[in-house]
Amino acid sequence: MPAKKAPDTKSTSGKAKAGNKILIVEDERPLAHALELKFGHEGFVTTTCINGLEALEVAKKNKFDMILLDLIMPQMDGFTFMEELDVKKKKIKVIILSNLGQEEDRIRAQELGAVGYFVKSNTPITQIIKTVKAAL
Repeated sequence: MPAKKAPDTKSTSGKAKAGNKILIVEDERPLAHALELKFGHEGFVTTTCINGLEALEVAKKNKFDMILLDLIMPQMDGFTFMEELDVKKKKIKVIILSNLGQEEDRIRAQELGAVGYFVKSNTPITQIIKTVKAAL
């Protein structure tokens, strides 16, 4: 069941297969909406949060198979989100979607448990979908 709607949370259901729930944590609303539409069209159930603090609460209360996570967001950055949620213990797969392309950011994300890292400006949504499908 998708997360309860909060003021800046949005849930959408597509023709989801059992267990394909994705939490999209992205403060750029046009990109968040595009991801939501594309993943919904592919049959995933998506929940979207626009800041890290809200996403942390939603992730703690719901089960997700994948989290698409921005790093630079209001209220809580993606690194802090991963530390607070402790994605390694929760065994939730996280793919980073960020405009930070430095190697130290990639390494830190990987050390915190990220299974993928994309620079948003260089990555088409179709590639993100293929990567998510392969990881699940």
